[in-house]
Amino acid sequence: MRVINIIGHSNSGKTTLVTKLVPLLANVGTVCTIKHMGHHIWELPPGKDTTVHFEAGASCGAGIDAEKTVLTLRGTDVYLVLDFYAWMGYEYAVVEGFKEEGFSCAVLGDLAADNCILTDPTVEELFAARDLFDEYVPRR
Repeated sequence: MRVINIIGHSNSGKTTLVTKLVPLLANVGTVCTIKHMGHHIWELPPGKDTTVHFEAGASCGAGIDAEKTVLTLRGTDVYLVLDFYAWMGYEYAVVEGFKEEGFSCAVLGDLAADNCILTDPTVEELFAARDLFDEYVPRR
């Protein structure tokens, strides 16, 4: 699984680039995403069964409706999520905003970063360079 990490300051266009890249990648393979949420906290709806399961101590919980599955994992380890995605057989993981992890990356703006593959790429340039990004090897 290739990990394509896109980093940059807030409001640099990361999400816009991700939303343009994902459909291109989906035409050539399976795609998953991970978003670093910074200081934002994802709210679990109070009193809902999936929230109650999580509050009861479940390490992992899922809610399935007619359109999607929402998965909640206890903890914040990006590598646990990448391990899961690799186990599921995804070919591309588009990661947004994990500056500190050392993944090869595309940088938007003037952010200094090690392992930079591209700076301020267009979506076409990023797609063309997809095989230059790190191949993820699961830890488990």
